[in-house]
Amino acid sequence: MRIGIIGAGAVGGAIAALLARAGNDVEVTARGAHLQSIRESGLTVTGAWGESTSRMRAAATLTRVNELVIVATKAHDAEAALRDNIKYVRNIPVVIFQNGLDSLDTALRASPRSDVIGGLATFASSFLSPGLIHITAAGPSYVGVAGENDVPARYAAHILNSAMPTFAVPNFRGAQWTKLVINQVNALPAITGRSVQSVIRNAALRRVMTASMRETVHIGIANGIHFETLQGLSHRRLRAFARSPLWLGQLLPLQMSARMGRTPNPGSTLQSIRRGQPSEVDALNGAVVRSAIEVNQPAVVNDLMVELVRAVEETGTFFSVEDVAARFAALPRDD
Repeated sequence: MRIGIIGAGAVGGAIAALLARAGNDVEVTARGAHLQSIRESGLTVTGAWGESTSRMRAAATLTRVNELVIVATKAHDAEAALRDNIKYVRNIPVVIFQNGLDSLDTALRASPRSDVIGGLATFASSFLSPGLIHITAAGPSYVGVAGENDVPARYAAHILNSAMPTFAVPNFRGAQWTKLVINQVNALPAITGRSVQSVIRNAALRRVMTASMRETVHIGIANGIHFETLQGLSHRRLRAFARSPLWLGQLLPLQMSARMGRTPNPGSTLQSIRRGQPSEVDALNGAVVRSAIEVNQPAVVNDLMVELVRAVEETGTFFSVEDVAARFAALPRDD
């Protein structure tokens, strides 16, 4: 199958390499040294799903009509990327792999004549160097649509599942919110410069992470969300987690860390900061803050995460554990 992938970074690059390895005719968009490396030597994927190098078409924008297009840019780049490629996206099924809550609206706004499918990846991957993607932890992907016609989602799941575990879910909005809870692991690594596992091992930082996750669940519930089950996190389990005391709730990030394995996972936000690129904090913690405003609820922990990530982006200086703990302790909270 001819598949175009817009954005061959950590997630898009992994998907591209896996689809090409499965025998699909893949073309990707990339920039700079990454684009040059893919053209010259192919795209290499290593880690949890094995190692392989695949040759594929590569250019700054798509160059042909494909049977499926996957968008895997950062959230803030997705709309512009779709518009830049609209000649080869219009009327084609589009799967938009994007963190946060706005992926479907973004894609429909940019390409209203396409069948738009949302995508969520729960595998962890890192952009190691141009042409090289490392999958640090395996995990399924999920696709879904905004309306009741799930045929496009089932079509995309069938194609993707030939290369990596992928499932169509009926409640995609709920899946986005569950993924938003999972993505709470991203902010603190970006703030401190530590891996996700290192953050969770630290008792003070683990407490902050647990509070941000619990706050996210509270805001989701206030918005009438029924959480879709991802990585064993069901609606019932997340409601129980949100009601539990903070000390007990810390079992959840500990379990998530154990699932990641021993390979240090920097998280997507820290990866962006290390490359000098804008992070997705506004699409992650910022989405919680905006959703809290809509229901007149506080989101003080997520608001703090946004503030601190932005400070690191502006200054290039990470915060110490003591600084983060002190700022967290000063927040008005109900543990």
